[in-house]
Amino acid sequence: MTMIFPDEYKYVGVTTIHPDEAQDNTIYFLTKYMLVEQENNSCTTEYSLYHVTKSGEGLLQTVESLELIASGSQVIKYGTDLNIKDRTLLIETAGKLCSGDVNTVIFTGVDKHLTFVHKPDTSSILEIEIVDVAPPFPSWLTQVVRRLEASGIFGDFAVRFSENVTDLRQFEGKNTVFPCSTSELKGKYLDSDIITENGSLLVGCEISKTIFEKRFPELEYSLVNICPLKSDIFKPTRPFVTRCCCSDKSGPVTLNGIDGAVVHWGASEFAVAEAVRDLVLHIRGQNQ
Repeated sequence: MTMIFPDEYKYVGVTTIHPDEAQDNTIYFLTKYMLVEQENNSCTTEYSLYHVTKSGEGLLQTVESLELIASGSQVIKYGTDLNIKDRTLLIETAGKLCSGDVNTVIFTGVDKHLTFVHKPDTSSILEIEIVDVAPPFPSWLTQVVRRLEASGIFGDFAVRFSENVTDLRQFEGKNTVFPCSTSELKGKYLDSDIITENGSLLVGCEISKTIFEKRFPELEYSLVNICPLKSDIFKPTRPFVTRCCCSDKSGPVTLNGIDGAVVHWGASEFAVAEAVRDLVLHIRGQNQ
């Protein structure tokens, strides 16, 4: 099965004239696909979809051939206007509607432009894992990515996001030391408490380790490393986006052969969006 989903809706031309009835053999230069709308004997609209081969230069070019992609009962039109720049939404929606004879779904955008998905392939959607720690709930990086996703900024990329968030409450205890008191986790904090006894469980990263040893060099302790780049509790299984408190670690990374993107602990929404974009472009480029 080969999915056809135009990169841009401007590549889809719409007409009510069947090719056999056309008096003119020219077509707009951007048109790669032609959608023919015609009423049948039951006064309902039927659709025929063609791939266009053309020649020449300029705004109007000569049609050399038309290849039928789908027609009649194979084609349905979705009844609600959607954001047709959201490729994940359209692929998933078409995937649910295509069964039996139906293999093509036409979509109308909020601006009334049309596009289509032929033989939708949901495996083409790239899943990216959001790797983070909590609290807060939802985690900080989850909140940022979900806001960006809702804005439509990732629409062209055909991605979906899943969450791999470590709940740090599992480590709470009177002998546990967390990096920061703003987490409000039950335990002690490197930024506000004095540790006097051996046997602490430090839940942090290499920086936390360094600070602990400089502040309490005489104490014995154990470490649970929660830094995603050296984590004791996270192993990537798919492309991921995560964050690190060291700004010099920001950028592309590969862990266990899996590609990911790292942003700084307090990165802006723009920086997160840019990191996701670069990761997707890298992976898509590898797969081409």
